[in-house]
Amino acid sequence: MLNHWSAARLTHTVVVNLLLSACSANAPLAPQSIAAPQTPRIVVLGDSLAVSPSSTDNFVSNLRRRLEDTGHHWDVVNAGMRGAVTADGVERIDRLLSNDVKILILELGANDGLRGVAVQTVERNLAQMIERAQSRGIQVLLCGMETPPLRGWDYMVDFHQLFPVLANRYRTALVPFLLSGVALNPTLMGSDGIHPNAEGARRIAATVWPYLEALLTQTAA
Repeated sequence: MLNHWSAARLTHTVVVNLLLSACSANAPLAPQSIAAPQTPRIVVLGDSLAVSPSSTDNFVSNLRRRLEDTGHHWDVVNAGMRGAVTADGVERIDRLLSNDVKILILELGANDGLRGVAVQTVERNLAQMIERAQSRGIQVLLCGMETPPLRGWDYMVDFHQLFPVLANRYRTALVPFLLSGVALNPTLMGSDGIHPNAEGARRIAATVWPYLEALLTQTAA
């Protein structure tokens, strides 16, 4: 049997433990760190037109400057690769579309046309990239291209038509012709007559900008 002293000590211990438990239960939780929101990202998946005339002076870098000048807080990733065809884009796209990507500017197809890749193949590759982006909730801006009649007039016409066909099928924004006002203009083209010079890159950015700006508004809505 407990004596009076032992019982008093036991009672004191029980009371202290109960008070401590109550205080712990009512204590406010420690604040949890809240991750900063990620800056939305635009990915430009393209070919040498996206990186010409240089890595720092091309239509993508000009778009980046326009975004900054107009107060739009977006990261822009230039995934242009010289010589790229649409098949390269299909292979690379999944690695480029991280969770913070909200807009994909799809600028591929010019090299396919110059190499005479079957129009059905080009269409299938572009369609795959559009579908993969849209399945992630990413807005797509498709950049239309033309090709010279090196493979015949029928090929040239079919190639021209595939871009609006895809834009209509997937309800994407479409730049009708990326090189509008630049192609065949010697003052805006480099010495090779194929790639834009610095002024040509600025002209391309001016062509793309209204379509991109509309997507920015839609994405923010």
